[in-house]
Amino acid sequence: MDLLKEIEERFIETNGIKLHTVIVGTGKPLVLLPGFPDFWYGWKDAMMGLKEDFKLIVPDMRGYNLSDKPDGVENYDLHILVDDIKGLCEELQLDKFYLAGHDWGGIVAWSFAEKYPELLEKLIIINAPHIVLIQKSIETNETQRKASSYVNMLRQPGAEKLMLARDCKLLKASVFTSEASKFDEEMYVKAWSQPGAITGGLNYYRKNFEESDWTGIVDVPTLVIWGINDPYLQSLASMSFSAPGCRNMFT
Repeated sequence: MDLLKEIEERFIETNGIKLHTVIVGTGKPLVLLPGFPDFWYGWKDAMMGLKEDFKLIVPDMRGYNLSDKPDGVENYDLHILVDDIKGLCEELQLDKFYLAGHDWGGIVAWSFAEKYPELLEKLIIINAPHIVLIQKSIETNETQRKASSYVNMLRQPGAEKLMLARDCKLLKASVFTSEASKFDEEMYVKAWSQPGAITGGLNYYRKNFEESDWTGIVDVPTLVIWGINDPYLQSLASMSFSAPGCRNMFT
């Protein structure tokens, strides 16, 4: 793959850990955050289209692929995940930057924008609610509660065995389409097979569906891109987002 010949890979110290980070392109900095069970490679197609206009910074989040994977669910609190990204950008000497996130990367991005709005030019969210919104929706909306029932399974002890069973069948089903290449599959299986990687990803679910101190108020210009057929966020697809200047795009 041509992109692999262009990228710079670095291990960047931040918030007491090291994040494996891929950097490519020139222009204003744009940080891309992947979700579960993804890693930097999940942004590859977007990176090919954006690298001529932006300096792309794509970390493997804490617990994923080649990044550090500290033990204990307490080390995956949303505040800690946000401060990982803050420290990453400080190490790279970024001033203000663009931030985009998908799935859990989007949840972290929402929270980053709430906590550190002064650091962002703009926020881009792809199919990810603010943590306050999804917590409230699961509590009050039966449709969303059913759609989110998988969360309880992912939070159970031993869920790692289920994720890795039958040659990662469930993980592959959550990522790949019929058009996925053998190379793509090998990249993902290699990432999932890193010691502790699946536990790290599951710890996002195990820690962050508790009560939180987030407000849900985001004062950053925000673009939301939403695939309305997302089976896991059914009731949220029709909700409006309250971030000032937020533009909703349901696609």
